[in-house]
Amino acid sequence: MTDERFERRLAAVVAADIPDYGRLMAADAQGVWAQLKVLRKDFIDPAIAAHRGRVVKATGDSMLLEFASTLDAARGAIEFQRGIAALNAEIAPNLRIEFRIGLHVGDIIVDEDDIFGESVNTAVRLEGLAEPGGVCISDDAYRQIRGRVDISCDDLGRPPLKNIAEPIRVWRMRLDGSAAPASPASEPAPSAVHALALPDKPSIAVLPFQNMSTDPEQEYFADGLVDDIIIALSRFTSLFVIARNSAFTYKGRSVEVKQIGRELGVRYVLEGSVRKAGARLRITGQLVDCSTGYHLWAERFDGALEQVFELQDHVASGVAGIIDPLLLDTEIKRVANRPTADMTAYSLYLRALPLIRAWAREPNQEAIALLQQAIERDPNYGLAIASLALCHSQNFASGWGHSAAIESERGTTLARRALDTAPGDSVTVLMAVGALLNLGSDANALKGLVDRALAHNPSHAYGWLWSGWVRAAAGESDLAIEHFEKSMRLDPRSTRRAFHLTGIGVCHFFQRRFDKAAAILDESFRELPTYPLTMWFLAACYAQTGRLNEAREFASRNGIRADGPWLTIGSRFGNPAHSEMLLSSLRLATSDQA
Repeated sequence: MTDERFERRLAAVVAADIPDYGRLMAADAQGVWAQLKVLRKDFIDPAIAAHRGRVVKATGDSMLLEFASTLDAARGAIEFQRGIAALNAEIAPNLRIEFRIGLHVGDIIVDEDDIFGESVNTAVRLEGLAEPGGVCISDDAYRQIRGRVDISCDDLGRPPLKNIAEPIRVWRMRLDGSAAPASPASEPAPSAVHALALPDKPSIAVLPFQNMSTDPEQEYFADGLVDDIIIALSRFTSLFVIARNSAFTYKGRSVEVKQIGRELGVRYVLEGSVRKAGARLRITGQLVDCSTGYHLWAERFDGALEQVFELQDHVASGVAGIIDPLLLDTEIKRVANRPTADMTAYSLYLRALPLIRAWAREPNQEAIALLQQAIERDPNYGLAIASLALCHSQNFASGWGHSAAIESERGTTLARRALDTAPGDSVTVLMAVGALLNLGSDANALKGLVDRALAHNPSHAYGWLWSGWVRAAAGESDLAIEHFEKSMRLDPRSTRRAFHLTGIGVCHFFQRRFDKAAAILDESFRELPTYPLTMWFLAACYAQTGRLNEAREFASRNGIRADGPWLTIGSRFGNPAHSEMLLSSLRLATSDQA
């Protein structure tokens, strides 16, 4: 391939993303999408068009823009952010959609409608330095707008920008109109988050790998790569591995490793990058001691794209070899199960995961479509089959999709198929268990599957989450709370926190601690108002504490009907007394419905 195919030109590049996208989608996916459409229509697209810019590409949580002049780009970015801020002033803080923006000017490479090159990468790195609602610009851009826009800027000095070879000065726009300080901004103050105690065995967090590919849409590929490395490391019983959701709260942020170690309660972090070009793949990894900041290990792995799972294993075994010399590289090769050789199916599976976690009707339907495509390409892809079973179980539990009988039959068939296809893969087994539990299978019969999966992968937070739910359904409330809390310790910043809180609230309800249950469930409901179990048990708590008017108003407002799916799901808790307590409470909460 030669440069003759590409056009080069000077342009101002703007990169924008939503840093809190995962939490917002988990709380209200449909509402977020509707709000994004309003923002695009009323604020974003008009601001871009008014300043002669164009949208190069836009995904769910990010945008890449091109402007002919730096002045146009700066004015467009300011109008963009101020318009959104005005709209957000009328919205509750936990529901606000905020963008952060990076702006750079330089040479770009144009291939049809796409742009790439170092200038694009620089804009993306600057975006990672910006605060939500803020704009960071390069020194090259600042020199071209200085004195030409009515706004002050803070001098941030030359902060490190990963994989940008030459340090550049960075400026932060002061969109609130205040004057900038005379000297460069100081380093941010250390985090005030309380430091977590280190576990009694080596502990590690795998941070999001940087996507060094020319296509920003390949972020999901780099994220999926980290997911699989975390799973590979979690198979070692000698390691305490922080879950993916907590580690990914640092994505796009420049945070000192010592601070990360304090906040997550780990001794080591693994960081790296992924470069995907055509059919070739390069993975780099560095292991850092959080207490000293020293690099203990660094390696680069090159290979063909179809060797991605072997490369992941090599990275994981290298880290494990440093942390625990007793572990041999051959052990990870022996226990690692490569889910599929079809990279298209793997990509479809990765795209479906955040849609499943949203627990909302439309995202769930989109996830079903993606997973069906993945299984068509690879009929023996256990993870995709189990994930599809989980989607149908969500339809069954929430009253979505087809009739309850159809969703139950489809979900059960797929879950059993997943267990038959990949009985040795702990993640597949746990997803299948979750689907079967949602569909009303006997919780006591599922314990063995969960326990074997956790024996194989004891640091898997997702496994302890499902173990908590299995124990809760079996009537073992105290043990269930222990398992929910262990999951949250392995994943202290989980975006799935609402599922843990609801589980703990359910257990307190069954122990007749109704006030405590209501407080926990109310917190969970604020984080994820689409999760039906939270709604059911919160209404039941109100009824049990004599707040019948509140229970009935809550049930009516949230669509809890007298003939709803709770009649089926609620009757399947293993302890008959627990089931009757829930069902009788919900009968009271819905008793005024015609």
